[in-house]
Amino acid sequence: MTIRLLIVDDDPLVRAGLTFMLGGAEDIEIVGEGADGDEATDLTERLRPDVVLMDIRMPRVDGLTATERLRARPDAPEVVVLTTFHADEQVLRALRAGAAGFVLKDTPPTEIVAAVRRVATGEPVLSPAVTRQLMTHVAGSAPDDRPGRARARLGTLAEREREVAVAVGRGHSNAEIAASLYMSVPTVKTHVSRILAKLGLNNRVQIALLVHDAGMLDEGAAS
Repeated sequence: MTIRLLIVDDDPLVRAGLTFMLGGAEDIEIVGEGADGDEATDLTERLRPDVVLMDIRMPRVDGLTATERLRARPDAPEVVVLTTFHADEQVLRALRAGAAGFVLKDTPPTEIVAAVRRVATGEPVLSPAVTRQLMTHVAGSAPDDRPGRARARLGTLAEREREVAVAVGRGHSNAEIAASLYMSVPTVKTHVSRILAKLGLNNRVQIALLVHDAGMLDEGAAS
């Protein structure tokens, strides 16, 4: 499988470096480059990339707005956020909008290539520890009713689905969830798909953020 990749960054040197670095991978094809969010939308429409590597801070239309637009599409590409910060409010907002994860601009080339490959297969590029760091970073500006709203949404799930959601929030793989909850991996995948559909979410990162909002990770069990 060849991964069609679109690179969006307002710095031409960064774009050139990423193109040189990622273009050397046999399974990655650089289909285009953009300098802001408007170009990201237009190029995605024309080029149909599988993955978009998106800078957050750009002039005119930023990466956050572009991510929201792209992930709202019926044939949405996966989005990986490029940033210079470990804990940044805009990164968290991009993840809530449906980005599959983020990579720092000083990440080693092999890790960026691996990140693109992972999100192309539906795996998030974000550890539970980083999720908690991001959540803590913006906790002071979060709505007071966020935990209640998150619990209400998760309350629409069946008990088994909530158990799977909490395991996803802890960063467990499908195989680890299957082993801990005594079910098959295909059954776990089915539950994850149902959770995404019922809650109107795009990926496992958003499940993890919702579970974190609800406070279920600290409780140790869905309720």
